[in-house]
Parts: sequence; C-alpha cells; structure tokens
Amino acid sequence: MTKILMVCLGNICRSPLAHGILESKLPSDTFIVDSAGTGDYHIGKSPDHRSIATAKQNGIDISNQKCRQFKPSDFDTYDIIYVMDQSNYANVIKLARDTDDRAKVKLILEDAEIEDGLEVPDPYWGDAEDFDKVYALLDDACTKIAAKLTT
Repeated sequence: MTKILMVCLGNICRSPLAHGILESKLPSDTFIVDSAGTGDYHIGKSPDHRSIATAKQNGIDISNQKCRQFKPSDFDTYDIIYVMDQSNYANVIKLARDTDDRAKVKLILEDAEIEDGLEVPDPYWGDAEDFDKVYALLDDACTKIAAKLTT
C-alpha cells in the first residue's frame, strides 16, 4: 500500500482538491491519499466551500474531508508528501528528522514536470475562477503523477 499526503497552508483549498483529485485517479486497493496543512487555522473543519463546489463540478466529492495539521509522525505514515508551494515545502522540511524524511517531500508540480513556476497558487483570496484554475493545474499534475505511480 502506497500512502500519499497532500500539504498546503490551511488544508482547506489546495490540498483537499489535490487529495480528492489524486484519490479519484488511483486504485484504492493499493493507494491511500490524505491531506494536511502546515498551519493550525482550520483543524477539524471542512474544506473551503469553494473547493467543495469546484470538486463537485468535476465529479469529485471532498465534502467529508476534515482539516488537520501536518505533524512529524506523518513522515512515518506516508511514502510521498506533495506540497503545493515553496513556503509549505520549507515548513515541512523544517520538521524533517533526517534525510529519509526530506527525500519524501516534493513540490507537486515539479514531480509532475509542469513548468508553471512550480507552485500551485493559493486561491483563498480569489474567486471561483481562481479555484477553477487551481483545479485544472492539480488535475493535470495528478494525471501525470497517477500515470507514473501505476506504470
């Protein structure tokens, strides 16, 4: 069983979308996908209503996800940790205990070989169009990652 964790700042916009998208593209009998945030702002809450709506528009239900904060023990639980931007990367790497932990952390767009600045923009302060753009970017990335992981 391969376990993958998606990480953004608050675990309400980008990482829940990435979680839902990648989960929909991988067989559930061999992959587990989850998400977390580096901040503690929204622990126990549902994803942002705009992320839920954007996912739903695309046939994915993320409404049952609950926000949680990334913790050092996640390095023991997960095989791959995808972060959405450089700031999240730095925050997760700070919690890494050794080179094995650090090796698990990847920028999601870099691993998917997408040349768009390698950061998924945070749509929180934007509108529905910003969430749609983030969805499209993550869908492309997750399609490429799923293909890599299942071949």
